[in-house]
Amino acid sequence: MAEAATIGVFDSGVGGLSVLREIRTLLPRESLLYVADSGHVPYGEKSADFIRERSHQIAEFLLGQGAKALVLACNTATVAAVADLRERYPQLPIVGMEPAVKPAAAATRSGVVGVLATTGTLRSAKFAALLDRFAADVRVITQPCPGLVERIEAGDLMGALTRELLMGYVEPLLAEGCDTLILGCTHYPFLRPLLHELVPDSVSLIDTGAAVARQVQRLLDAHDLLAEGEAVACRFWSSGDAAAMQRILPTLWGEFGRVEKLPD
Repeated sequence: MAEAATIGVFDSGVGGLSVLREIRTLLPRESLLYVADSGHVPYGEKSADFIRERSHQIAEFLLGQGAKALVLACNTATVAAVADLRERYPQLPIVGMEPAVKPAAAATRSGVVGVLATTGTLRSAKFAALLDRFAADVRVITQPCPGLVERIEAGDLMGALTRELLMGYVEPLLAEGCDTLILGCTHYPFLRPLLHELVPDSVSLIDTGAAVARQVQRLLDAHDLLAEGEAVACRFWSSGDAAAMQRILPTLWGEFGRVEKLPD
């Protein structure tokens, strides 16, 4: 069964492809499914009830496609829905995201950590708990980034508008002495090349995609679900413009793929 089953991954849009890439790198034998809920992006400005409902619908869809595990490749969806999904499917391996506060607090030399994230993530109780637990000895400056997800969804990773928007968010953090930046949204790792142009080499950029992949591996191993055969090609769905996602897939995923329309 494990060889035929898949890992279902979803996000509010294409950002979770950054996590999907890490899973593929670590677990090349696993067959993958990916849903971009781009018809409702960004989640950061939506209510928790709305995000929970979308997460339940997408989880049901992925399970119907044969998923043996679920990955919420979205910080905002994790905050809103991961506890409900774990309660609903107690035997199912489910992995969520959280901003990399712990490794950032350990990495900083100046004692100042900046967080780039969506409004929904920054105002959550879960994020506040992370700060209380891991960041008591450092100064954490949070920066909501409205508009940034939409630029990445459009495939604009290096353009003038994205550059201007990102610089406006990063400059105040640098001015406060930040030497470590948490990329607190799964969309943001796609901006690493641009960030390397905008911030000094001494500033560390930290996200949790690789850590999530390792957690997926641990849970699959614990449930005796690791695949042993050859992986089949990843399948993609979008609740938004499937053709638009298909055009930017080579840039974000690294290869071409067919994107299907997510059923209503």
